[in-house]
Amino acid sequence: MRNGPIGQYLVEKNLITEEQLQQVLAKQKESKGKLFGDVITEMRFISEESFAQVLAERLNVPYCDLDSTTLIPDVVKKIPEATARKYTVIAVSKMGKRMTVATNDPINFYVFEDLRVLTGCNINPVLATKSAITKAIGKMYSEGQASAVVQEAEQELAEDEEELDLNAIDLSAERIDSAPIVKLATAIVENAYRQDTTDIHIEPFKDKTKIRIRINSDLVEMMTLSPQLHNALVTRFKILSGMNIAEKRIPQDGRMSQVIDGTTVDLRVSNLPMVYGEKVVLRILAGDGSVRKIQDLGMTDYNYQRFLDCLKVPQGVVLVTGPTGSGKSTTLYAALGEIAKPNLNVITVEDPVEKKIDNINQCQINEKAGMTFDAALRSILRQDPDIIMVGEMRDSETATIAIRAAITGHLVLSTLHTNDAASTVTRLVDMGVEAYMVATSLIGIVAQRLTKVLCDECKKPRMSTEQDNELMGIDHSIQVYDACGCPKCNGMGYKGRTAIHEILLNTPEMMELITSGARASEIQVLAREQGCLLLRDNVSKLVQAGRTSMGELVRVTYAV
Repeated sequence: MRNGPIGQYLVEKNLITEEQLQQVLAKQKESKGKLFGDVITEMRFISEESFAQVLAERLNVPYCDLDSTTLIPDVVKKIPEATARKYTVIAVSKMGKRMTVATNDPINFYVFEDLRVLTGCNINPVLATKSAITKAIGKMYSEGQASAVVQEAEQELAEDEEELDLNAIDLSAERIDSAPIVKLATAIVENAYRQDTTDIHIEPFKDKTKIRIRINSDLVEMMTLSPQLHNALVTRFKILSGMNIAEKRIPQDGRMSQVIDGTTVDLRVSNLPMVYGEKVVLRILAGDGSVRKIQDLGMTDYNYQRFLDCLKVPQGVVLVTGPTGSGKSTTLYAALGEIAKPNLNVITVEDPVEKKIDNINQCQINEKAGMTFDAALRSILRQDPDIIMVGEMRDSETATIAIRAAITGHLVLSTLHTNDAASTVTRLVDMGVEAYMVATSLIGIVAQRLTKVLCDECKKPRMSTEQDNELMGIDHSIQVYDACGCPKCNGMGYKGRTAIHEILLNTPEMMELITSGARASEIQVLAREQGCLLLRDNVSKLVQAGRTSMGELVRVTYAV
């Protein structure tokens, strides 16, 4: 099958079924001209990375993971940016008269002939994903542009300060899309997105404005601006996100989107008046097409099976708990993707709707208009739902309605802010839900955290101390790793994050214990006896596997 069509090759390798292949071919026929790979990844039968790896194997072409490859600017720029974007290619390395080029279409020899004439080098193609190439092009060709845009904006300010006055310039007008302050706002979001940032902070101080970005849970300074640019920059973001630009005394919230490297990126914008001006925080939300599968969330096989057991139950409550920014919404969306079938009515109530998903009815909270969680939930119950997702159980009324919905025959998914799975039960009781209702409706609780993953290039080995062994729950010293820092991880010592989980199942014994009004500690003891691996057990395994550090174990799970 190695020489047959790629679709049959995927079936042969058990990556898709014959039925899925026929669906993809039918969709490709409808789309007229779309590549098979684009269609199958859009339908989410296989990830873009997995498809690229299989295609590379099928075509006998090396696969290149651009995210883990160090690109050299001088080599990259041997191919002009316009050509790189036109053909979706990027130069990876060059040795003498031979250049290695990453492409998502390694059999398009016309492209390689053009590149050979343009660069004067023989082209050696390697296969990479389209999104990785587009992202790398955006990152490599834009390096240094941000500082040039800042200089341009400050120069314009010096020439005519009044032009940047809020009352003297319309920053939303199309005619000034090329204005330096507009370019600066665009560059800040683009550069942050390309560094896998989750939040952008624009902070005013007496003699400067700081732009800081959150990468892997840590805030890192990206650039410093003169305070004179602050008002114009804030006004630009307020206009883009639909805020009132004349109101500077009260906090405001808004939403905007920006196209970066061919991807539409949604941002949630929050504005708060401070001593020296308005602080703006932009939360980068995942795009519409980025709902991840449960297998991609970092769950161990053991926890994955326990989670699937929860989702198979047709009625009841499944809760995902953890602090802000621990990936609760991502897990819920992944669960919805797993269980939402064409024959089911799935309705969500969220504040805000972070990811728009096909074939799921999503309801946006609007408290000013009276559209609160409890009001929305009451209406949803009259909409004949099979599955209800509640963004967050914020108060006793929402919790009670959600629990009653579960008891009356619906599957309810929701989140709650608690430290671990056991304390979630006592939190619900404290919120005013009767213990017997919690016991009757609960299917399972998933507590989760995000822990940073050590950079493989620079992590430093050492033997664990007695204190480390005690924290990991082992009786002998082993080799563990500490974060160090290198150019590949921007000196942070960590590259990326993974989730750790603690999954409590509501067994008959657990139901009895909850009904009796047990404390969280008693619930945790029984959960552990019944096979629940605690958060610390899971992060300890990551430390022992060399994937994270003891510092992360303490940060993520330490409790007095």
